[in-house]
Amino acid sequence: MKRVFSFILGAIVLASVIILGLTYQQATEQRSSLVNDLERRTALLSDSLKESIRPLVLTTATSSMVAELNKFAGREDLVGLAIYNPQGGLYATSTGLNAALTADPTLAEHAMYDDERKNDFLASKQGNISITATPINQGDNIIAALVVYQHADYIDVAIKQTWNSSVLRLLIISLLFAVALLLIIRWIIYEPIAHMAEAIRQTRTGTAPNTSALLNKSHAFFRPIANEISKMSQSLVLARNVASEEARLRLEKLDSPWTAERLKEFFKAYFKDRQIVVISNREPYIHRKIKNDIEVQIPASGMITALEPIMESCGGLWLAQGSGNADHEVVDKNGKIQVPPDDPKYTLKRIWLTPEEVQGFYVGFSNEALWPLCHLSFTRPIFREEDWTEYRKVNGKFAQALLKEIKHFTRPIILIQDYHFALLPAMIKHSRPDAEIALFWHIPWPNVESFSICPWRKEILEGMLGADVVGFHTQQYCNNFLETVGKEIESLVDLEKFSVTHNGHMAFIKPFPISVAFPTTPVETSEETRPPLLDSLGIKTKHLGIGVDRMDYTKGIIERLRGIEFFFKAYPEYKGKFTFLQIAPPSREKVKRYREFGQEVDDEAVRINQELAEAGWTPIVLLREHHTHEEIYPLYRAADLCLVTSLSDGMNLVAKEFVSARTDEAGVLVLSKFTGASRDLTDALIINPYSAEDTAEALHSALTMTAAEQHRRMKKMRATLKNYTIYRWAAELLKAVTNLS
Repeated sequence: MKRVFSFILGAIVLASVIILGLTYQQATEQRSSLVNDLERRTALLSDSLKESIRPLVLTTATSSMVAELNKFAGREDLVGLAIYNPQGGLYATSTGLNAALTADPTLAEHAMYDDERKNDFLASKQGNISITATPINQGDNIIAALVVYQHADYIDVAIKQTWNSSVLRLLIISLLFAVALLLIIRWIIYEPIAHMAEAIRQTRTGTAPNTSALLNKSHAFFRPIANEISKMSQSLVLARNVASEEARLRLEKLDSPWTAERLKEFFKAYFKDRQIVVISNREPYIHRKIKNDIEVQIPASGMITALEPIMESCGGLWLAQGSGNADHEVVDKNGKIQVPPDDPKYTLKRIWLTPEEVQGFYVGFSNEALWPLCHLSFTRPIFREEDWTEYRKVNGKFAQALLKEIKHFTRPIILIQDYHFALLPAMIKHSRPDAEIALFWHIPWPNVESFSICPWRKEILEGMLGADVVGFHTQQYCNNFLETVGKEIESLVDLEKFSVTHNGHMAFIKPFPISVAFPTTPVETSEETRPPLLDSLGIKTKHLGIGVDRMDYTKGIIERLRGIEFFFKAYPEYKGKFTFLQIAPPSREKVKRYREFGQEVDDEAVRINQELAEAGWTPIVLLREHHTHEEIYPLYRAADLCLVTSLSDGMNLVAKEFVSARTDEAGVLVLSKFTGASRDLTDALIINPYSAEDTAEALHSALTMTAAEQHRRMKKMRATLKNYTIYRWAAELLKAVTNLS
């Protein structure tokens, strides 16, 4: 109903703006007309009077001047008249003229100085007074000025009457319009739709077993839709009951696959009313204003891809930085909004950062220091004291916001994400020792020699060890971290338990290879379902390769393009038959190195295309814009191969998304050995991305691989993903942080 009132209010406001605008124009024109009429009448009076006054001024006959002025002073609207000499002094005034009105000779002086009539208005105790000063000439000389004072209140009265009548008409029209529109919307449209929406909501949430009563209240106009909803509702209720029962039974079977339903049942069974909170820098949904509309975007982030299914299954609270230009407009007074927008499952709380905080915390320390430090991809880390200061400040800001949110929670479960919040675990643990905290590091952890160049390495390690569990993608990263801790800070490192005891607190260091949600229903691929994006890009070749990455120097995009160039030179028979589509949305453009890298990729793609392109065919198609998962998954299924050439990557979920999307068990994954995913997806074609020759040979092997071999490899990789989905990753992390065996 609020939306109905909002619509009616909006219509009334629009009509009011139009009516008030027209009234303003009418009032303006009316005032101008009345003022012009007043000035015209005053001019006639002044011109007729100055002829009789001129000789009196020449003889300085003051008494005669007063007598002459008094002849006209008794008129209804006339307040009085006065004559000023050229020096601004008074010659004479009509009897009874208030001295306060004649005290200021400025208008008369201006009229005599410019030798033209001057008009003005004065607010006085007698009301609004119109003042007109007319110069009196004798030949070429100005000998005096005649000033006429008249009542002008009637102008304001007339304008006020115009506004009053207009507002009264507006109120009557608005009332009649609102009542009529409200009745139409409520009886014919709103109530039937509300009943259907409530029936769908109850079916979706499982709060009512039978929605027929609600659907029967629908207006006859909506009856066909209501009938279909009723049938769909019955099917959904049945499907939910079956899924819930299967999920409950799977809890007792260790070898059964982890799904969203199983994770939900697991959370309800073991954590009951406990609250789960996720903290990340990047938010899962961004609201951006595009022209006059607010659109919702999902960031291109492996972390978002991984965590979103968990929050949808378990609910809870997600704290993140608000970064969209319309984020402020859609949240409540506490900075919260229910998401996903079309089917809310959990709460997103946005934290607002100043430009200085973003520059120091995110651009500076996180992405110009920690990111290159951990990735070892030949980009030198930049350490600035001011960036470190902002990094600590923002970690503290998130800590305060979180502590405020969980003050009424008992033993909350806190899942902190990534290198942006290395200091946060210790801050939270200090204030809430009962909180069970996991910090998951989504990027690699370097060897101890590399990490030792960080000036604040001790503070970072101590902050991380405030968590109960510190998780990495691979065992190698865990080993690197333990070695770093052992060298840099005073602590007890237990290599049997893989734990660190520091300041009386024990933190466990464990590998959790993050994954993706595995599809439970098959998706058919055929020529009829060819993605329309390929046709719009003019891609019609027999073979298609795809790469999907943020525009990041760690992803090896330039090395990838050079490998493709080498492939075409080594196997020229594929010219015109193979196209590589690279989707690379912009990332971290406030960081100088990222802007430079984006330009380098553009230049390299242009160079290769100019060298190899033939009529009607371009070897590399580079798209520098964001695409949703719904747009990318059909491209995965249409491609012959997916090329992942990361120079250093914690996991790389693109590789797993490609395998997950291939329900036809076809296609080939070409995967860098420097990704965490290469430890899981061993049936991919593993390459050294620094070698163009290695990449080219892998491309050739992929394009010439038999269907049977593709099927064998893809089936094994899909079995790996099915066995360890994002839901199992979440369950393992929750088990670890809560000491659940």
